[in-house]
Amino acid sequence: MLPPTDDLLCGRWPNGSMKAAAVMDVNKVGQVEVEIPGPELGYVLVAPTTVGICGTDLELLHGTASYVRDGRATMPHVFGHEWVGRVVAIAGNCQYSRQLEIGDRVVGQTMLSCGGCRACQRGHRNECSQLKEVGLYGQQGAAAEFIRLPAQSLTKVPPGVDDFAAALAEPAVTVLAALDKVGVFPGERVLVFGTGTMGLLAVQMARRVAGTVDVVGIDDAGIGAALRMGAEHAFLPGEARDGDYDVVIEASGAVPALLEALRVADVGGRIAAVGVPNDPLPAVDASELVLRGVTMTGVRHGLDYYERALRLFSEGVLSAKGMIADVFELADVDKAFELLERGRRAAPKVALSLTPRP
Repeated sequence: MLPPTDDLLCGRWPNGSMKAAAVMDVNKVGQVEVEIPGPELGYVLVAPTTVGICGTDLELLHGTASYVRDGRATMPHVFGHEWVGRVVAIAGNCQYSRQLEIGDRVVGQTMLSCGGCRACQRGHRNECSQLKEVGLYGQQGAAAEFIRLPAQSLTKVPPGVDDFAAALAEPAVTVLAALDKVGVFPGERVLVFGTGTMGLLAVQMARRVAGTVDVVGIDDAGIGAALRMGAEHAFLPGEARDGDYDVVIEASGAVPALLEALRVADVGGRIAAVGVPNDPLPAVDASELVLRGVTMTGVRHGLDYYERALRLFSEGVLSAKGMIADVFELADVDKAFELLERGRRAAPKVALSLTPRP
């Protein structure tokens, strides 16, 4: 694609190199210098201010992520798919750039679809056959001074939502998609497996929609956070009663939790699997699944829920309070990963703070 002419460039699009945090090799992370992506029509340059680090980034670090194993992600790999930043420049007529303006705070969709494949043409963008995922494969992540993305993949952040809450929009959209897909109604009994970021967001949402939500966890700090955020009861694995729940949200990614979800779901119960297990699921009694009429739904992402997630943070339905354990500068990215992997944390999320270039 040809670069835009000067009259179709809003703001100042810098060139040269920039600092970024990257997975350098298996179990090695550090700071690198990479080229600032150049302007292309329809694209926006954003300066990230806060970037969340999650379990998927740990899998990239360990080399266990499917993106690394199949060669889609190569080293050094600039990560970062949970983020918020400010618009620096727009390559296109500002009047027709989805009302984005220089200085706007925005979050970016993780999944970038092609728009032309069979899935996209049928309205299923998250099933795109040519998909790229920001910070995972096919698209530089946000742990850098700048990131270039299509204008239509960005969502403006409401004034009342701080950067930490905005950076949680990415995991929140998957939880929102899960609740939509399985259907959660007032008065139903909901159980959430996992007290990480998605588990705690699921507790907050389920409490507002259904009214009654319990949680299963293994971490004392996570269980305490879930109870403060609205969970009525907390269980260790194996303690929840058989067939006690209308809806089960599996957000831990643990294979035993997925099997337990089948056990605790009531007749006609619905299970939303949002955690991604690293190991195969052992044999399941399919006859039990069929005869009890249990529905299990895998939730890939919530591509169409970003505006809604930000509005829920704006309205106080969702809160980032108690979700961020610590914040590190870009140069200390190794310490951030160390805390995420081995440190004792009172909250699930670790974040990077990026200072905008003068």
